Amino acid sequence: MITIDCARALQQAGLRWHPASGDSFRIERPGFDSEVFTVSEMTIEAHEFDTGTILGFNGTTEWALDSLALEDALWLPREDQLRSLLRGTFRSLHRLDDESYRVSVHVRGADDVFEAPTAADAYGNAVLMLIGLSGAERAAPAAAGEPGDSGD
Repeated sequence: MITIDCARALQQAGLRWHPASGDSFRIERPGFDSEVFTVSEMTIEAHEFDTGTILGFNGTTEWALDSLALEDALWLPREDQLRSLLRGTFRSLHRLDDESYRVSVHVRGADDVFEAPTAADAYGNAVLMLIGLSGAERAAPAAAGEPGDSGD
């Protein structure tokens, strides 16, 4: 499972979560530090409203929490979800001799590698790099004559 620090870094970098059945998350409130929840149609459902997504807790009588704003949840993406976010950049995952993991990606004509104690964190670090690159590309002004240039 991805570490909380890596999941938070992804969230802060702008990774968007659209809750689906089977997704794991934490509640980012005091008193829930060790709890991990799973979205499931039976117990926790995502409800879409004009004002945002709310996670509804169905049939939870042990504690008084009926719903939770998505902003108060921290998504803990699985390895397969992180790998799919890498799309065509993903090249390989290797387990190293020290039992850590290395993810290789190919971006802008070059290979990059990311090592971490877990495969999920190695994938997460690679996704963080891609988010950073996409943010830098959006922030850079278009050169004259390039797409997006008004030509004025």
